[in-house]
Amino acid sequence: MCGRFTLRASPQEIQRAFGLDAAPQLAPRFNVAPGQAIATVHADRDGRRVLGMRRWGLVPHWARDPRIGARLVNARAETAATRPAFRDAMRLHRCLVPADGFYEWGAAAGGTRQPHLVTRADAELFAIAGLYEHWRGESADWLHTCTLITVPSNALLRAIHDRMPAILPPEHWDAWLDPAGKDAARAAALLAPRPEGELRAVAVSRRVNRTEFDDRACIEPQGPGTDAPSGEAERDGPYGSR
Repeated sequence: MCGRFTLRASPQEIQRAFGLDAAPQLAPRFNVAPGQAIATVHADRDGRRVLGMRRWGLVPHWARDPRIGARLVNARAETAATRPAFRDAMRLHRCLVPADGFYEWGAAAGGTRQPHLVTRADAELFAIAGLYEHWRGESADWLHTCTLITVPSNALLRAIHDRMPAILPPEHWDAWLDPAGKDAARAAALLAPRPEGELRAVAVSRRVNRTEFDDRACIEPQGPGTDAPSGEAERDGPYGSR
């Protein structure tokens, strides 16, 4: 799964990394959660990369009720090309989600779950493979949503969780975003766990369990089982406070 992530890089760093025409107006985020608007990058018809904000939790274009998005925050790489909720987006609406860290929860002493922040070993930006959709109900307003794709965990993360985000290396970005590349199976072949040597995982405070906390304290290294403010421990995990 991928239930929380960070995007702390400056607008200029994001612009350079993703080849955008202009720097986006984004504030640092330390605890991005499902249901919130997140930055995504897609390719327009001319192949230029465009950054747009979409709500995390995909609502398929055919959905009757947009609340389905709360259940579609992740798509499995193994089934995204065939599962009805994702297969159209896998062909037509692929995107990148800029990030510089993500959280995973593993077992800890006392039966609680310990959050870990996972980053690149060099602390650089990376791109999570995503899908996006456009949905409109009875009103005239369009709802723009997205989901993050996951793959089986690599050896580093397997002891924490059995899934991890599908991180795409830069050499695969153009193929993933290509608006003319409508072969979902070929796109799915780009999705694989990153080598464990590229990543590092550090235990952090359970402060990150609650979405109202979005500050630097969320990413500070902590010993396993470190407490956060009172009342937080019983709401372990990425969805506990939603």
